[in-house]
Amino acid sequence: MSSVVKSFRKFVEGNDPKVGTGKKPKGSDRRLYTDENPKDTVPIRFATVADAERTVAKVKKVSKPFARKIQILNVGQQRAKVMGKTGVVSKFEKGKQQIRSKEMAKRAKQ
Repeated sequence: MSSVVKSFRKFVEGNDPKVGTGKKPKGSDRRLYTDENPKDTVPIRFATVADAERTVAKVKKVSKPFARKIQILNVGQQRAKVMGKTGVVSKFEKGKQQIRSKEMAKRAKQ
């Protein structure tokens, strides 16, 4: 068996990887770079303006913290911006503004 296979097998079995790999915090069962709960994952679609509208609507409804909602929309906005889809970018920006204004109103009430 090759050394690569042996090291992979050790990694999969739960041994700590070498220092500095960034794969697993010491003493933690959490795995970085994996989706531990795929049921609460919000898919980001940005191929068309309609996809962006659906994504924004879903993000507004999902029960996640304010910062996470902004992060989700930021990802879609940045990806669409790189692809040159200005209509999609504006939908994500508008969605972020709506979420921000709602959050600021909630904070002002408190």
